[in-house]
Amino acid sequence: MREYPSGRVDLRSDTVTQPTAAMRAVMESAAVGDDVLGDDPTVQALQIRLAEMLGKEAALFVPSGTMSNAVAIRAHTSPGDEIITETTSHIYQYEGGGYAALSGCSISLVPATRGIMNPDDVANAIRKAEGSLGHYPDGTMVCVENTSNRGGGTCYPQEILDSIAKVAHDNGCVAHIDGARLFNAVIATGTDAARMVRDYDSISICLSKGLGAPVGSVLVGSSDFINRAHRWRKMFGGGMRQAGVIAAGGLFALDHHIERLAEDHTRARKLAEAVNAMDGFTVDMESVQTNMVYIDGDLDAKEMMARLSKHGIDVLDVGPTAVRAVIHLHITDEDIDRTIAAFAAL
Repeated sequence: MREYPSGRVDLRSDTVTQPTAAMRAVMESAAVGDDVLGDDPTVQALQIRLAEMLGKEAALFVPSGTMSNAVAIRAHTSPGDEIITETTSHIYQYEGGGYAALSGCSISLVPATRGIMNPDDVANAIRKAEGSLGHYPDGTMVCVENTSNRGGGTCYPQEILDSIAKVAHDNGCVAHIDGARLFNAVIATGTDAARMVRDYDSISICLSKGLGAPVGSVLVGSSDFINRAHRWRKMFGGGMRQAGVIAAGGLFALDHHIERLAEDHTRARKLAEAVNAMDGFTVDMESVQTNMVYIDGDLDAKEMMARLSKHGIDVLDVGPTAVRAVIHLHITDEDIDRTIAAFAAL
């Protein structure tokens, strides 16, 4: 579905997607109002739509996934609390330490296999001030990332998701899903979105990754939680005005770009199988569950990137000898063949 002029195959991330012509047309004609005043009808429609899709009461449109997680943390916690999350989670690795700077929280890291935490390990990571002679912070929020980016795009089995939420609630914690690529997990597992997140207090959905919208994320949860989150969005500078222009792109993506995620998954699997069969490259095939392929090679990662770039292929380095390729709506079957040929030529 490549709709923009480019002689390159850009596999650095699914964040590089551009709005399609049909999406642009919908955005151009979107009804708008002042969202800070609560009267942008397209923003309201997007919020209602995602809340209904996830079986929750309310939702809040924000500029980015990082802000969505930051607002959720601030609305759920108090300074001095502790967040429990996976060692390579986006909240810990890629959000600038916002949990500390914006919410005054510490973090308790949980080891995982391919990004998937074990409920027992989550339970063991929850610390409480009570009974510790004041030494420990209060663990009050458990964060799960589904799909797991650094796990390779892996999906949580439903029984593990349910068990982690129960562990959280049994230990006086709220449960949050960083669902930046939740709909990739929905398509890969065949689990209904509302069922997947049923036991979670809040969920962050990114519209600008695999769904292909240009801007925005939506935070979903109870009405009380979203009311608190609305205040923190304002304080963090995330209140937007005539945001219906970009919200319309999100609505279009929900209508047209969810089911097609299966195409990205199929193409990722094809690339992974081909490269893994080559001498000098290794792919953990068990981690290739959605639209990501993590490739380890005999070459230095920077050298691998440079050589692939000469063939018109752009990937991202994620380790000394590892690169990541992410499939998205602009990647065609021909692009996958071209990428396989480029790896074969290294």
